[in-house]
Amino acid sequence: MIPILMNALTLAYSPCPNDTFMFNAIAQNKQIEKHPLNIHLHDVETLNQLALEQTYDVSKVSFHTYLRIRDAYQLLRSGAALGSGCGPLVICRRAYDPTNLQQARIVLPGTLTTAHLLFQLWQPNAKNKTFITYDRILSEVTEKRADVGVIIHESRFCFEDQGCYAIQDLGEWWTTETGLPIPLGGIVARKSLGPKTIKLIEAGIEASIREAVASPDVPMPYIRQHAQELDDTVIAQHIQTYVNAFSINLGKEGLAAVQHLERMATERGVIS
Repeated sequence: MIPILMNALTLAYSPCPNDTFMFNAIAQNKQIEKHPLNIHLHDVETLNQLALEQTYDVSKVSFHTYLRIRDAYQLLRSGAALGSGCGPLVICRRAYDPTNLQQARIVLPGTLTTAHLLFQLWQPNAKNKTFITYDRILSEVTEKRADVGVIIHESRFCFEDQGCYAIQDLGEWWTTETGLPIPLGGIVARKSLGPKTIKLIEAGIEASIREAVASPDVPMPYIRQHAQELDDTVIAQHIQTYVNAFSINLGKEGLAAVQHLERMATERGVIS
């Protein structure tokens, strides 16, 4: 049980290895730049829903959700998940013929995830969609309760072992369409915290990531404490895939990718 500190900032992120890797130093110190913290861990869609309700001061969210809360929250330059070769995968069973996705039973990891936004941009006419937590999607497909699934996080490293194959890598589709890295999720801070505090939070997250990158074995106990998949190889693949230079600082290219996602989603009527 994480103790509740009075007058502390609230920080929320996912239990996935990339987040627990990046936030390990912060979690151990229970503070960012001398600001005490109350830390909360939730799956990505819960984080997204809570962000719509403006529950936390600082939170990991899908970029799809960020586009819906950008009036109240500022995107930080540190802590993001972008890159190449890390996009959501559209998968099906090897015995299933996915020629007509408009009629397929499709499971996705939450209405507010970037995976859903990208799927909407790729297949705007697909209607038969069900939303469940990301860790249940692979079994829904393998046990034939769904025809097609959109997988993220650890599942992308083990779906082939479960007798499935990829119909489409949405990251590759995005990069072919845009020439930009795929923006998946980022850290946002409540604008009402003010520029000075937000800058300190951003610097603290960057320092935590740099500390983890410099000593990658140090965060492992915290990572294993929360990981869905405890295999060390899968954990390492997960971190290598989702933690990179964009995590330390979005930079011009990372910001351009987020802005392009906003333009595309707006032009196609997915968001207003």
